[in-house]
Amino acid sequence: MKVTDAMTSEVKVVGPEASLKEVASILAEHRISGLPVVDDGGDVLGVISEGDILLKETAEVPRGFQRLRHHKEASAVASKVEARTAGEAMSAPAITVEPSWPLAEAAELMLEHGVKRVPVVEDGKLVGILTRFDLVRAFARSDAEIEREIREETLRGLAWPEQLQVTVRNGEVTLRGEVDSKFDAEALPSSIRHIPGVVSVDSELAGWDPGSSEKRVVSAHL
Repeated sequence: MKVTDAMTSEVKVVGPEASLKEVASILAEHRISGLPVVDDGGDVLGVISEGDILLKETAEVPRGFQRLRHHKEASAVASKVEARTAGEAMSAPAITVEPSWPLAEAAELMLEHGVKRVPVVEDGKLVGILTRFDLVRAFARSDAEIEREIREETLRGLAWPEQLQVTVRNGEVTLRGEVDSKFDAEALPSSIRHIPGVVSVDSELAGWDPGSSEKRVVSAHL
């Protein structure tokens, strides 16, 4: 599953000159927690979130940051408190993903940076937005949808995909059968485990071992 399959294409945006009152009104009206800030050409400059608005509402640097006043992060927070426009309050540069990225890769990036949303860009231009809700929605897919992706995407490059038995129940995937090589038997369970909606993988696959010219059974429980 790719980012393009889960993202929202219709994105509310603001320009860098938008006032924080305008930003707050859009967030409240549409019940969203953040907005990309874009220039006139559609390039993403940054992201402004409800957290940036809350900082402004406190009217001062939070106590925890006051002890770190010489730290660049504390300086950035102080600038947000004094901000008047989206361009001054936004987090920049924006953390972005591309439509062709695997969804698992985008999820890993969001967790790594602790963000709730990422703009989706193509050739530098905004084409969508991906949120944590989109990731949760993808994880909630049915067993049939998960099995379809396994068969149509993950198994597509194998020599004899029809010889594999694939069952999915409550997101738990069971693999049995024979693949071309020991390498495929080792790599396949990990690839499937990263498919959105997969809870676990129980795999026992036979494949030829080039080192011994014998068939090996590789077990994996991920």
